[in-house]
Amino acid sequence: MTSELTGARLLAGTVVDPAGVLRSKQVPIAHAGIFASSGMGASPSWNVFCIDNAVSFTPRFGVVGDLRLRIDLSTARLLGDGLAWSPADLVTQHGEPTAVCTRSLLRRTEAALTEHGLTALVGGELEFVLTQADGSPRHTPRWNAYGLSAVLDAEPFLMDLVETAGNIGLPMEQIHAEYGDGQFEFSLSPSDPVTAADNIVLARILTGRIARRHGLAVSFSPLPFADGAGNGAHLHLSLARYGTRLLSGGDGPHGLTRDGEAVIGGILAGLPDVIGVLAGSVLSAPRLRPGRWSGAFACWGLENREAAVRLCAATPGTPHGASVEVKCVDPSANPYLAASVLLGLALDGLERGAGLPPEVTVDPAEVPGTVRLPAGQDAALAALGDSPLARRLLGEEILEALTTVRGHELETYGKEDLATVAEKLRFTW
Repeated sequence: MTSELTGARLLAGTVVDPAGVLRSKQVPIAHAGIFASSGMGASPSWNVFCIDNAVSFTPRFGVVGDLRLRIDLSTARLLGDGLAWSPADLVTQHGEPTAVCTRSLLRRTEAALTEHGLTALVGGELEFVLTQADGSPRHTPRWNAYGLSAVLDAEPFLMDLVETAGNIGLPMEQIHAEYGDGQFEFSLSPSDPVTAADNIVLARILTGRIARRHGLAVSFSPLPFADGAGNGAHLHLSLARYGTRLLSGGDGPHGLTRDGEAVIGGILAGLPDVIGVLAGSVLSAPRLRPGRWSGAFACWGLENREAAVRLCAATPGTPHGASVEVKCVDPSANPYLAASVLLGLALDGLERGAGLPPEVTVDPAEVPGTVRLPAGQDAALAALGDSPLARRLLGEEILEALTTVRGHELETYGKEDLATVAEKLRFTW
């Protein structure tokens, strides 16, 4: 056991299923070594658990068989009060990665980038709504979007969150009140793709845990309240080839290199196919609408917050250098899958030398012909299931599991009243 776990009594290992839900097993700390070597059992049906605890069995995913959740003790963090956490991989009983393990898929995607001399950095921005413990809205009479008074009203919670994040090494760079009532956002430092996805999972766990400590609750739902603001889970991506950055230092628009143009071109070309991965839940479509800064259009622009791909150019105001922010991602997405498909699209663009579409310098809704991302869950799932590119990026097993559980959502909730669905699923993610 590592020295970082001194004082731990219970160790939780988590995976994120295709529906974006965190699943976990826990062991007394004395069994941490077994968790890391043999792993803890999980039925293949874990991959087709739905957001409402239904199980959407398929011929591939049923009641027979066994998988193992196996942690890497070097990733474990002590969260305090005796609780430790580690991300887990889904492996076979013989310890081999499974095709349906989303964390392993991201690791393979990163390896594919390395084969082309590429390295990637990923940073997450997560929005959440702070509620009463019973899920009802907090009374926020002094709420101002991005206002200090909103922060001061939640000061004990936020101070505890920031302090604990620092204590456990979670790289939280900023936090602020967002546009919607009770809504906050924090940003995580960029890191390698797997670590970045792990940090997103850890941040969600930590935020919920701190909220409970203060008699509150947090919702990472894409739409916690039908008449409120939606939550995003934006991802920032930057790439370099043999150490040379692709999104700056070139002679293209705003300093893009030719490869940087191909990266953005590849992402934009594939976004309509994979929006079912990035924002595929039953509550994603009500958020992914024009006028909500959610990236509803498959276009790009320098600092354009209505575009799905916002270029943040290399300036003194961008301490980490140039990046692209993909704004259409929401918290119902599995972060390992979201990062994997976006990096896969970037690599696809590089391999084919994808062209850069014209920049959109105004609200995309004002530009005739701008491609609107699939506007409903049915359209998003149809595009995903029909896409050879998505099939190649995800693999047969993950695509089957993902379309199955999202299909259950569509059938079960697609015609229900939005306010009812938002209330039922407020704390699913």
